[in-house]
Amino acid sequence: MKKEQVVNCQFSVWYPIFKKHTIKSDHNTQQTQTNNSDSDAEEDIQWSDDETTTTVTAPEFPEFTSKVLEAINNLGGRVFPKLNWSAPRDANWIALNSSLQCRSLSDIFLLFKSSDFITHDLTQPFLQCSDQDSPDPVINYELVLRKWSELIPGGEFRCFVKENKLIAISQRDYTQYYQHILKQEEQISQAIQDFFSQHIQYNFLDEDFVFDVYRDSQGRVWLIDLNPFGEVTDSLLFTWGELTSGEVAEQQEGPAFRYTTSEVTVQPSPCLSYRIPRDFVDLSTGEDAYKLIDFLKLKKSQQEESEEEEEEEQENAPQ
Repeated sequence: MKKEQVVNCQFSVWYPIFKKHTIKSDHNTQQTQTNNSDSDAEEDIQWSDDETTTTVTAPEFPEFTSKVLEAINNLGGRVFPKLNWSAPRDANWIALNSSLQCRSLSDIFLLFKSSDFITHDLTQPFLQCSDQDSPDPVINYELVLRKWSELIPGGEFRCFVKENKLIAISQRDYTQYYQHILKQEEQISQAIQDFFSQHIQYNFLDEDFVFDVYRDSQGRVWLIDLNPFGEVTDSLLFTWGELTSGEVAEQQEGPAFRYTTSEVTVQPSPCLSYRIPRDFVDLSTGEDAYKLIDFLKLKKSQQEESEEEEEEEQENAPQ
């Protein structure tokens, strides 16, 4: 995966190409707003009579706010927010309705501030690229607002394209079992293949990429998103070893189609881990050895203090 491939998967790059086949959206570049935030914050500091405290007024961007509210109204009053690549899917737990549906700028800010996915977009968009020695491309960050649509998770699928050939299709919400997928396997696979060959194939800037689609109740397929062909993108029911080696493509003529086949294989949502502090997750999985060492030292120290207190109590106890 090259940095250029990541750049090409930005919403503002692919949306104009496939606008007719996806959900109505609006994207606003906010680079000029973020450049001025530091100076604005400094000017808004107000000293109180008490020299030990300060009152800091948050910076305001009335022009940007007005544009966002106008876009929300134009899209029906309810939107699905994202940045150049990612949506804050890991932060829906913090919203009052546990949904990514937003009606105001404050709703959007709350989700963005709570999302590790958004933080990745802002700080490490090229982390897993193979050409790390090359300079990072300049990114103009955008706030993308998509018209809110009630999508049934069982209708979402992720498709993997290598050398402009559709090699694999995976159920997007693989943690759940949907009986209709089992019954309509051939129809679903054929509908996605037809959509790919008619609207996607050879029209994107890269020959290796991943795209997400939604098949509605009438059988029509819609493009939802495009992602880089690499480990930064979740491979769902496949492994990246299978996808990159060509093993999947060699097994059959058409694309391999994988989905959850029974309720026995149902799993908890992978986003549940984002609802607890990251340190807890690292400790439970053993991913960060230093945190585990610090935790054990802390427990040992607490145990020693407890033993000392018990000894003191025994010494001071009346005979």
